[in-house]
Formats: sequence, structure tokens, C-alpha cells
Amino acid sequence: MKKRKLLDLNEAVQHPGKHITFDVSTKLEEVEDLDLVEPLTGTLDAVSTGNVLLLSGSFQTRAVQECSRCLSPVEASIKFDVAEEFPIGGTPGGYGSGHYAEVSADEPSSMFEDNSLLFEELLRQVLWLNLPVRPLCGEQCPGLTARAETTDEGRPEFAALAELLDNREGCGK
Repeated sequence: MKKRKLLDLNEAVQHPGKHITFDVSTKLEEVEDLDLVEPLTGTLDAVSTGNVLLLSGSFQTRAVQECSRCLSPVEASIKFDVAEEFPIGGTPGGYGSGHYAEVSADEPSSMFEDNSLLFEELLRQVLWLNLPVRPLCGEQCPGLTARAETTDEGRPEFAALAELLDNREGCGK
């Protein structure tokens, strides 16, 4: 099992108002259905208000998807921004209280281990939301015209199934 990649945000959580910036580059190797041509790169900024941890940043990559008409590979540049908020529970240590604050959630979060962000999980989710919904290889893409044709007997893809049914009906006679 691979070690999970973490960004330690404890300094920002314990000291409200303090900005921490990370340069991030990842290939998102754990994602099976996504083919990145270039690593996902960008900058992530973290700051706490005392009650909320704010994460923001800008990222870019190049990915290969299928054309929504003809299913040929399409390479596209993808740029997106991250703007997320996570609640903080407890009293930040920066207030000199001797207490400890930590990122909390109403439900178990797969984004954090203590005050460390599983940044690949966050980036994976935001990237999926920013992928083109219907990528096209070109505006003039003809689509799957040869496959969509039908004959008088029905769709050609189902010819083998029809033959199996005919053979089955002939066995009982």
C-alpha cells in the first residue's frame, strides 16, 4: 500500500490569520479513470479564521478524454480554482490557551488525517468537477454514423443475439 501524501496544515489551524502556501505537483496515480498527460500543478494557500480553515488555489493540467461523439481520444488543457472551507473545532494554540484546535466535520472526512490534508483526494474531486462534460475532437465531428445505422431486421449489433434466440426456439420442437 502506498503512503498517503499529506500537507501539514497544523501551523495554519493553530495560528489564525497565518497563511501557509504550498506548491503542489502530482500525477494522481491512484485515479484509474483519468489519464493525465502532464502532472497536476498549482499553488494551495491555507489560512484559518479560528472557526474555519480556508483553502484556495489555482491548478492546471492536460488530460485525455474520449470525444463524446466519435469516442476518439481528445487531449485538453484543464484549469481550475480550489475554494474550500472546513470547520475547526477546539481553541487554537496560537491564543496561548494551551489547547489544541483541529479540523473537524459533521461526518467523517476522507480529506484529513488530524490536521494534515490528503491533498490528492481534494484535487481529484475538484478536477472531476471541472472536466469537460462533453469533450469534442472538433466541431465538425461526424460521430458514430456507421455504428448507428439500422437494417430492416433491426440493429446489426443484436444479430448474434437474434440467432441464439432462433436456435433456442428450434430446440424445443
